[in-house]
Amino acid sequence: MTRRFPLALPGALLLPVALLSGCAFDAGEGFAVLKPSVQAAYTPLSGRDAGDGYQALASDFQLRMDAASMRLGSIDLLASSGGGGATTFDPSSPPPGYSLCHNGHCHSDSGELVDYEDIEAELGGGGGSTTTTVANLPVDGDLDLLRPASVGLDCQPDCELPRTTLSRGRWSVTGVRMTGSVRDSRVPARFAGARDFRITLAPVGAEAEPLAVLSGDLDVPSDRENAPAVELGLKLELTPALFDAVDWSTVAEAPDGVLDLDAPGNAAVRTAFLERLAQVSPVAEVSRGAR
Repeated sequence: MTRRFPLALPGALLLPVALLSGCAFDAGEGFAVLKPSVQAAYTPLSGRDAGDGYQALASDFQLRMDAASMRLGSIDLLASSGGGGATTFDPSSPPPGYSLCHNGHCHSDSGELVDYEDIEAELGGGGGSTTTTVANLPVDGDLDLLRPASVGLDCQPDCELPRTTLSRGRWSVTGVRMTGSVRDSRVPARFAGARDFRITLAPVGAEAEPLAVLSGDLDVPSDRENAPAVELGLKLELTPALFDAVDWSTVAEAPDGVLDLDAPGNAAVRTAFLERLAQVSPVAEVSRGAR
């Protein structure tokens, strides 16, 4: 005699198992997994168009960029916790424990370089605020600012994140190369005709600090309430405003006649340029989905 078993019972038993397996997370799986990328660009502004490819500057000089690239050492993704609200401070008068504030960071008595935002958080929280580097994103090669392209990045130690919220990205700029020409729109002009310029900046020595440290806000939760796969597009846009503080009439020329910001006599102009660069804030584009 053929025995027939009801189909309802096995189905009823399998349903809870399927539901449980669908909600489970693999052992050791992070709360979120990053797919980071970086892109940097020099972008002319329509409101500054002075014709012939030149852009008007606040100083009444006009600048045309012919080639531009930037090198980044890495990008740190940071998370902050604890403490109270941020308190601003004057970089020209560092708080106790810090000295020589420039280019977005201060030298601490311990020898470390500390971002302005970290110092502000420390002051606002009475020392109770902590900032943790969740992931470090090494950046290999120069980024072409005139032909911007998105470059995929790896994460150190891992792109699998613990439970946290990424609150800030810290960019270490380790090289700037730019060439172009500048002219004066004033009458009478501070110099005649168009002059070629050159910027080739890089840290000196293996242990040298970055040229500038840039900081951009993030809001990327890593938890079970948000979709786990995170495409993080980190972007930096430089504009002609970067050169508004440069008085090109004071820039000493090199033996080849080019206005060379690298020349020893142009230290003040070079500092003004780097201080303006350190004020640029990167942005982030975030999209989330399933693994």
